[in-house]
Amino acid sequence: MRRAEPEPPADDPPAPGGLRGARSELRRQIRKRRRLRMGVLALVSVLLLGAIPLWFGFQTLSRDPVFDTLDGLDVPGWAAVTTVDDVSGSRWCLLDCRLRERTVESERSPQETTQVYEQALAKDGWRPWRVSHCPEQPAKGSYTCWRRDELTLDLWVREPTCVPPPVDGEPAVLPSPDPSTAAAQCTGSLVSVKVRNAIDDERTRPQPSTDPSLTGEDPFPTLSEDPLGELTPSPS
Repeated sequence: MRRAEPEPPADDPPAPGGLRGARSELRRQIRKRRRLRMGVLALVSVLLLGAIPLWFGFQTLSRDPVFDTLDGLDVPGWAAVTTVDDVSGSRWCLLDCRLRERTVESERSPQETTQVYEQALAKDGWRPWRVSHCPEQPAKGSYTCWRRDELTLDLWVREPTCVPPPVDGEPAVLPSPDPSTAAAQCTGSLVSVKVRNAIDDERTRPQPSTDPSLTGEDPFPTLSEDPLGELTPSPS
């Protein structure tokens, strides 16, 4: 009789410690992924919450609120066809206070344009300011001055020049001498608005009553060539 061969030993059951270690490793990886996900969400939230105020702050600093006030003037569309803004100086008056200048093209006559702009300024709280040197130099058209709070405003409405700007260094072409052609091309009006801080406007300061150059008096008389003058004769 053949001797029965022994059966191969069955696989040993997993040790309790190995299963517990696998579960601990799985929990550790889950917690790690959860912390990573929370960290990414927190970073995105901080970036969004910080970027939005930063963007609006940058817009506020780069955009002068005075121009927003001018944009809010209640003027019809034909009175503000093309608008060009220019700004110079410091908003905090470090060296030079800020000067805001706006040039606007209107489709209608200077009389109609002046009327709608003056009505819009009065409606927005501006008050006419009758002061000397308004304008500082003689100007054609309508030139008025206004004040509101700490600002002064110069409004100048006149006929357009109707001379096109030079192109590629070429001189500007003069308008046609034909009156009918010139009338067809030269229509509408041109509006200039200049806004300054009242503290930087010389017209808000006391003005001299008279012009010293018209008094005929020399505040610094010319001295004679002899700095000692003539000697006084001593009594004999």
